[in-house]
Amino acid sequence: MLKYLRASAAICLLASPVFAEGFGLGRPALPEEIAAWDLDVSPDGTGLPPGSGDVLTGEEVFADQCAACHGDFAEGVDNWPKLAGGWDTLADEDPLKTVGSYWPHLSTAWDYVNRSMPFGAAQTLEPDDVYAIVAYILYSNDLVDEDFVLSQDNLAEFGMPNADGFIVDDRIETEFSRWVGEPCMTDCKDTVEVTMRAMVLDVTPEEDVVEEAAAPAPEEEVVEVVALDPALVEAGEKVFRKCKSCHQIGEGAKNRTGPLLTGIVGSPAGAVEGFRYSKALMAMAEEGLVWDEASLAAFLAKPKSFMKGTKMAFAGLKKEEDLAAINAYLASFSQ
Repeated sequence: MLKYLRASAAICLLASPVFAEGFGLGRPALPEEIAAWDLDVSPDGTGLPPGSGDVLTGEEVFADQCAACHGDFAEGVDNWPKLAGGWDTLADEDPLKTVGSYWPHLSTAWDYVNRSMPFGAAQTLEPDDVYAIVAYILYSNDLVDEDFVLSQDNLAEFGMPNADGFIVDDRIETEFSRWVGEPCMTDCKDTVEVTMRAMVLDVTPEEDVVEEAAAPAPEEEVVEVVALDPALVEAGEKVFRKCKSCHQIGEGAKNRTGPLLTGIVGSPAGAVEGFRYSKALMAMAEEGLVWDEASLAAFLAKPKSFMKGTKMAFAGLKKEEDLAAINAYLASFSQ
């Protein structure tokens, strides 16, 4: 073992600048090599390239480049990081630190996405794509509206919610004197025992299921079954791919991040057994909201506008044909 330690020490010594010059190890970096590494972006916007990106474009790019790990709505997949949520958890024992809840500067998000993402293909994104992705992350955190456009002109001016949650690290001036000198090594404890653990082993919340809103007793009526266009249903199945990360539908469907959607067309809102709905949805359910074709189209076009406070982070479907198709697909599981 000693000879390996000596060999390692010799290698480290020879790699130092003084010996590198004498032994010809390495060479000065070329200007283009330095430029390739010089990608950092400062909070004041220094280092940002020209470009811009809007939320809706960001949703599409995020779905293609990021959703496999971070979920379609930045909610995280398995153990991959969540990028949205956690606004009121920073004082908890197990805080959720996301771009929206924790990060003090938006430049950090832009710099990290540009430098390191997507996983396995870092630095393959164009600047406009990075701006669009970051805009969508902001939208997923309810920090901007769906028409927001992020660019090099407004990024540095964007204030993050936790910007004031950080302080300057002045320990070198205020505490350094306590770290130096000889260790005490007196009055030590006789025994050592573990009193706390750093890792939270059980993070599954124990929540009581919110009572469902009582659906109004329907009046007897003749239900007319409308034949669905098979081509439209098939198109809706493709659109439903945007929903699969949170919702299931069909035989054996279960509640996930969102409720199962089997039989949703024509059903009262908030009626899926065992799912914990948002207060916003439950309020509208108590007012008699029914998921018919019109209400579904309005909700899926602009969820946050239709229902203020909804937990669904989906940005919405922009195209009328997509709304018609998803309605037909959902209706096909109600007949």
